[in-house]
Amino acid sequence: MNMTLNTGIEILATLAGLIYIIFLIREKIICWPFGIAGSLLSIYLFIDGKLYSEAFLYFYYVVMGFWGWIRWAQRDSVHENPVVRYGLPAHVVIILVSSFGAIALGSFFANYTDAQRPYIDAFTTAFSFAATYMQVKKVLETWLYWIVLNVTSIWLYMDRSLDIYAALICVYAVLSVWGLIQWVEVYRQQQQLAAQGISPG
Repeated sequence: MNMTLNTGIEILATLAGLIYIIFLIREKIICWPFGIAGSLLSIYLFIDGKLYSEAFLYFYYVVMGFWGWIRWAQRDSVHENPVVRYGLPAHVVIILVSSFGAIALGSFFANYTDAQRPYIDAFTTAFSFAATYMQVKKVLETWLYWIVLNVTSIWLYMDRSLDIYAALICVYAVLSVWGLIQWVEVYRQQQQLAAQGISPG
């Protein structure tokens, strides 16, 4: 019975996740409620699968989903929600802080819980924190982070018999490449408009 329930929840979370990322790539604010719904469903599954870092991460996704929803609504109302870029120093800081967080989180779950694959789980969790923050801020490079994270997560989910999630992440990996291409084009259009003295909004 639990297996059937989990499969149903996994399918619903998968559908919500796919709708979320497609709308995100297209910069549609409707992406956020779907992201929130999919994340709430996922929290239960990851706790059941003893992937506690992932469960914590998806709780963070819920919080960030509400922030993203509010932030995009405010900025869309004044036509000021462009795709932006971070410089190399910012990415060095993000990578260093995320790596430290992954080691600390992995060590905690390895020593104090029955978590499976604690360090790989913690790596994807810590860097997903950073990538999600950049996603809300519409930072172009977020898609590069997601490509690496998605490829890593495919193995992790298959290892925990979350096969539907693993298949979803395969699709996410492809969609992340599409997202990168789309946002690069949007950014270039913004730059062209700015050079002409026209507001991208």
